[in-house]
Amino acid sequence: QVQLVESGGGSVQTGGSLRLSCAASGYTYGTNCMGWFRQTPGKEREGVARIATGSGNTYYADSVKGRLTISQDNAKNTVYLQMNSLRSEDTATYYCAADPRLCTAIAGVQFGYWGQGTQVTVS
Repeated sequence: QVQLVESGGGSVQTGGSLRLSCAASGYTYGTNCMGWFRQTPGKEREGVARIATGSGNTYYADSVKGRLTISQDNAKNTVYLQMNSLRSEDTATYYCAADPRLCTAIAGVQFGYWGQGTQVTVS
């Protein structure tokens, strides 16, 4: 099992920045791919970014390219999501996810492990 704990959410003004963290523990072989997703009430969960923890390759949703950056600190088993130039439409609950498969082999939200989520509000 992999345990994921997100932190760093909060309220920020439009144009501001936040950095989310996701600390992984447990069966860390299950974290070959880690990702960030977000969800608002009544909508499906959508992928924001993912990172292949071995190679460092990153993948982004078109809507966040250039504003959000996923990164990792392998020594801390932690993945980050740096969010800049935030917009009201970025308001959502953000979830961290992990999976033992390659990032390119995982469709949509089909990750095996999930964190509890952290709220981001932009106004």
